[in-house]
Amino acid sequence: MKQFILSLLLIAGIFLSATAQNIRFDTYSGYVFDDKVDSYYDANNYYNGKIKGGFHWGGGLEFMISSTKGVELKYLRQDLTAPMEYYKNGVKFKNFELGINYILIGGSNYFKTQGGKVEPYVGAGLGMAIINIKNPEPGGTSGATKFAWNLKGGTNIWASKKVGVKLQAELLSAVQAAGGGFYFGTGGSGAGITTYSSMLQFALSGGLIFKLGGK
Repeated sequence: MKQFILSLLLIAGIFLSATAQNIRFDTYSGYVFDDKVDSYYDANNYYNGKIKGGFHWGGGLEFMISSTKGVELKYLRQDLTAPMEYYKNGVKFKNFELGINYILIGGSNYFKTQGGKVEPYVGAGLGMAIINIKNPEPGGTSGATKFAWNLKGGTNIWASKKVGVKLQAELLSAVQAAGGGFYFGTGGSGAGITTYSSMLQFALSGGLIFKLGGK
């Protein structure tokens, strides 16, 4: 899966570079909300808690293949905390630190409006989430790369022919990203849980858009 996603991103990058016209540079900053994750494998194998909300930021290159269709390659970064309860030789409570990097490629469909200054859109994408987690105890830092997807909707408001403001709501998911057997434990050994929980994050973002080429 990782090799497939990396190949997809490489092909997309080559395509965008080879057709370097009518490209937009999008910037993002905003807030991602709490997400509850849990798994109860049995009475002695469980975890539950929250991936807390926080600031996220990023940027993307979007190639406009027509006046209403765009393909974007984007990066998003989040630094969050995850207070968790889990079982490992007794019930444990710990606060973990997460660094999440989303790399996504997706499409957007724009809707024309009178005057063209307001540009509503919806879209979706696929890619990967590179996740690093830091255990408050020594030896508990680990990481993984997971399949990820997003759904988005928003509007661009153009202040001029080249510069605009982006307002966006987005769902982000890293599939099977939270797993006691891999993440939430001590000494890198985890909580001994064999099931996983997918992250599902809701985010609100704003940013600037810059037209780099074309009309």
